[in-house]
Amino acid sequence: MNPQLPIVDLLETLRLMLPELFLFLWALVVITVDLFSSRKNDSLVGYTALAGIVITGVLLTIAGDGVAFGAMFVNDPFSFAFKIIFLGTAFMAVGSSFGITKQKIQNHRGEFYGLILFSTVGMMFLASSHELVSLYIGLELTTIPLFVLAAFYKDDKMSVESGIKYFVIGAFSSAMLLYGFSFLYGMTGTTNLGQMSFNLAANHIAHQSSGFVMIIANVTILAGIGFKLSLPPFHQWAPDVYEGAPTPVAAFLSVGSKAAGLVAFTKIFLIGLWGYISIEMTPSDWGLMVGVMSAVAMIIGNIVAIRQTNIKRMLAYSSIAQAGYIMIGMIALNEHGISSVVFYTFVYLFANMGAFACVTIFEDKTGTTEIANYKGLAQTSPFFAALLAIFMLSLAGIPPLGGFMAKYKVFAAGINQASAFNVDWLYWLVGVGLLTSVFSLYYYVNVIKQMYFTKDASIYKMTFNPPVLTVLIICFVGIMVTGIYPEPVFEFANKVYSTFAFSILK
Repeated sequence: MNPQLPIVDLLETLRLMLPELFLFLWALVVITVDLFSSRKNDSLVGYTALAGIVITGVLLTIAGDGVAFGAMFVNDPFSFAFKIIFLGTAFMAVGSSFGITKQKIQNHRGEFYGLILFSTVGMMFLASSHELVSLYIGLELTTIPLFVLAAFYKDDKMSVESGIKYFVIGAFSSAMLLYGFSFLYGMTGTTNLGQMSFNLAANHIAHQSSGFVMIIANVTILAGIGFKLSLPPFHQWAPDVYEGAPTPVAAFLSVGSKAAGLVAFTKIFLIGLWGYISIEMTPSDWGLMVGVMSAVAMIIGNIVAIRQTNIKRMLAYSSIAQAGYIMIGMIALNEHGISSVVFYTFVYLFANMGAFACVTIFEDKTGTTEIANYKGLAQTSPFFAALLAIFMLSLAGIPPLGGFMAKYKVFAAGINQASAFNVDWLYWLVGVGLLTSVFSLYYYVNVIKQMYFTKDASIYKMTFNPPVLTVLIICFVGIMVTGIYPEPVFEFANKVYSTFAFSILK
C-alpha cells in the first residue's frame, strides 16, 4: 500500500476553507487589539469579536459546497447547518459576556474572546471533516480552548476545579476515541469515512467474527463521544463544570460543545458505520446501546434536575436530558430522524443560549445563581422575567414555542422508524421521552413560579447592555419563528438528509 498525497487545487481549497481561515486569523486580531488598546476600552475587544463572527457567517455563503484535500474536507448542507449553529453559539456567548469582562476579566479580555473563536474554528473544521484523523484534530481544537475557558476565573476555586475536571475527563474521552479509531482503521485499512462504510460492509460479509471487534470499537467510541455529549454514564462532570465555569462559557459548552459531539457522532456512526447495520437499516449494533444511553439521559437528567437549587446545575442536568431527546432522532435512520436532529439543535441554540444569557445578567447583577433569589423579579423586571419564562417553556416543549416542534420532530422520527421496521423498543424509548418531558415541567416552571407567584417584589432590577439585549431578542425571535413558522428550517433540514448515503434506501 503506497499512500499518495491528495492533489490540491489551491484556489478551490482556499475558497472552501475561507470562513475557517478568516476566523482563525480574526482570533489573533482580537488578541492583538486587546494588547494595543492597553485594555482601557472594556467593549472594543468584544465588539471586534462579534464583528469577526458576523463576517465569518457571510463568508460561509461565499465558500459554498465542495471537496478539498482528497475528500478530507467536505462542505455540504450538513456542515453548513452546523457551522451556522456554531457561529450562532459563539456570537451569543460573546454577546452575553460583556458584563463579566467589565467586572471579572479586566486584564485578559483578548484571550477570553480569542479562545472562544479558536474553539469555534475547531467546531467548524470538525463539521467539514470527512476523515478520522482530521475529525479528531478538529475535536481537540474545539476542546482544548474550553479547558482554559472553564478555569478562566483563576482566583475562584470552583472555576479552577471545573477546569481541572473538564481537562481530566476530556483527556480520558480523547484516549477512548483514539482507541476506538484504531480498531476501525485496523478493520478497514482506511481513515476516510466514506470508504470505511463500504470496507466494513465487505468485511462483515467475509468475516462474521469481526462483530466482536466492532462491538469493542462501538463501545470505546461511544464512551469518548458520550463524554462530549454528557450522556450517562459519562455525564457526572457536567453539573460541576457548568457551575464553576463563567456562565457564558457554560452556555458555550452546553450548546457548542454538545453540537460538536453530535457532529462527531454523525460523522462516525451515520457515515462511517451505517453500512455495518443490517440491510433493513434497523438499529442493531450501536443503535440499541445509544437507545439505552438516551433513555437513561432523559430519566437521570430530568429527575435529578428537580432537586437542584442552583440554576446553572439545573440547566446542566437539563442539557443531559436534552441530549437524550436528540439521540432519538439519531437512532431513526430516516429523513425525519436526520432533519429532526438538525432542527432540534437549531431550536436548542436559541432556547438554551437565551436562558443562559438571562442567568448571566442576573449573576452579574446579584453575584448569585440560586433559584430562590429569582423571587419577585416579575414585579421589578417584567421584561427580563417574561423572556426567561419563554426560554424555560421552550426547553420544556410547550406550544407554540420552538421547543414543542423540536420534540415533536424527534418523537415522530422515532415512531416512524419503529413502525416501518417493527423496532418495538423504539416505541418504549419515545414513551420514556414523553413521560420525562412531563417531569421536566416541574423544574422549568419552578423558576417561573419564583418570579411570578411570590408576594414580595425582588430587590433587584435587571438592566441590559446592547450586546446582551441583542442576544436576547435574537433568541426570542428564533424560538417564536421556529414554533409558529418552522417550514423554512424543515426544508433546509431535509436537504441535510440527502447528503447521507443511506438516504438512497428510503
